[in-house]
Amino acid sequence: MAGNTVVSRRMGEMNEGRLILKLAVPMMLSMLVQAMYNIVDSIYVSMVSEDCLSALSLAFPAQNIMIGLATGTGVGVSTLISRALGRGDRDEAGKTAGTAIFLCFCCWVLMALFGIFGADAFIRSQTKVESIRSYADSYLRIVTTASLFLYLQVCAERFLQSTGLTKYSMWTQIIGAVTNIILDPFFIFGWCGLPAMGPAGAAIATVIGQALGAFFGFLFHVRRNTEVPLSLQAIRPVGRIIRRIYQIGFPSILMMGIGSVTNYLMNIILGAFTSTAVAVYGVYFKIQSFFFMPVFGLNNAMIPIIGYNYGAGKKDRIYRTIGFSVLYATAALLLGLLVFQLFPAQLLSIFNPSEAMLEIGVKALRRISWSFVFAGFCIVAGSACQALDRSMYSLFVSILRQLLALIPAAWLLSLTGDVNNVWWCFPIAEIVSLIASAFFLRSALQGMEKRLSAQ
Repeated sequence: MAGNTVVSRRMGEMNEGRLILKLAVPMMLSMLVQAMYNIVDSIYVSMVSEDCLSALSLAFPAQNIMIGLATGTGVGVSTLISRALGRGDRDEAGKTAGTAIFLCFCCWVLMALFGIFGADAFIRSQTKVESIRSYADSYLRIVTTASLFLYLQVCAERFLQSTGLTKYSMWTQIIGAVTNIILDPFFIFGWCGLPAMGPAGAAIATVIGQALGAFFGFLFHVRRNTEVPLSLQAIRPVGRIIRRIYQIGFPSILMMGIGSVTNYLMNIILGAFTSTAVAVYGVYFKIQSFFFMPVFGLNNAMIPIIGYNYGAGKKDRIYRTIGFSVLYATAALLLGLLVFQLFPAQLLSIFNPSEAMLEIGVKALRRISWSFVFAGFCIVAGSACQALDRSMYSLFVSILRQLLALIPAAWLLSLTGDVNNVWWCFPIAEIVSLIASAFFLRSALQGMEKRLSAQ
């Protein structure tokens, strides 16, 4: 009971602005470390060759689906646990945690089968350059067939985040990321007598980091997270809980899947010009993660706060939580816009770029980054809709932004024959997303008002 009282005071009573920062700062720091290790991976790989850098870009759409399964399931799990604790139902929180671990194994089997039987065909559909294909295939096979550790790590992080123990979630991510960074050069370049494996070595380092992160995540959960009980007997499927997890989380998974389709099609559009443009596209995603990852960390803090107060019927706290989240997210991305506009060449220089890559990349970073002005609100609005049981709204916005705005705009701009014009598709798509996000968030909040008034 004492533990539940602490959660109540923190999630249901603390000033919303301070509460978001209290929960989000550890997650934002861990996300920054996560972004750093993504960048370090690409820096090391770029030292081998530009083909290796392009290979990681081609593998990214499939890898993004794998991550989408983890994060989407995690959104559902975190939301359900937070709501259960908001109602004081500790037993339901434990059943949700056990079901979540069962789902980790299901997701792993699915991605491992793809890695074994589908990775080569997936890469071949994007490039005819044999060296790039070989690098990408080896990387993708490793990260998919060993993806169990990713799912377990994300699962443990969500258990901790759902009760506000974000400090331990932060350490889980930091341990995994730092392990990856340290091991990268050993496996990529063959330090200390190990064989030089290039991108495959980067994949091995990633998997080892995820395994260590998962181990410490569950260690922290067992020792510190007493509000969410977990036992071996609880690790089994509970149909109604699985349905609720994916009612909330499936739109996130589908949105990541749509993002993967978008990346896949963008690789094809850009590859029609040159593989260097594909490398630039991949580098952009690595660099922008340094600004977007903290925003996602902010969202991870916002979701359980909304979930708890939704369960507790405190609508005013939900409004204030969303308002502070929009403010913080917009500030972070405006900083990103400033950096991309002022220092694009310096950002690209850390990836050992050729002259052609610099020429394309400087224009790309400056043009794409104008989308940051609108992205903060769109990200927060989508997550708020998910936490308010309107996950389909986020899905509609994602489809509209990426498949109905970004890809058609990219294709039409590519018809100009100038690859540099293609980058304008990002701010165009974000403006469309802004309009739709505002409409759907308003609708979700109106629905919340009606449901809470009816209780």
